[in-house]
Amino acid sequence: MTRDEHLLSCLAEECAEVAQRISKQLRFGSFEQQAGQALNNIERTTEELFDLTAVATICERAGLVLGVMPNEAAIQRKMAKIEKYFAISREQGTLQEPTP
Repeated sequence: MTRDEHLLSCLAEECAEVAQRISKQLRFGSFEQQAGQALNNIERTTEELFDLTAVATICERAGLVLGVMPNEAAIQRKMAKIEKYFAISREQGTLQEPTP
């Protein structure tokens, strides 16, 4: 395995760890704190996102990915897509609206 392959493997692992932590947060709640753990699920998800961002930045510096940190235009484009799919979910009755 080359250094580049190793770095990309680390990036894939971090993506999987973020997905796992989000799954735990959804299943057990944001503020649940697993026995023996110092952090709750929000904090653990955040830590995994930090790890992912760090590895993605390392990969960017190695020339393996481009533009890891999104600019405001990229964030707005993504938010527009999310809002589009929120609307479809509302129409299908699968999005639960917050109660006032």
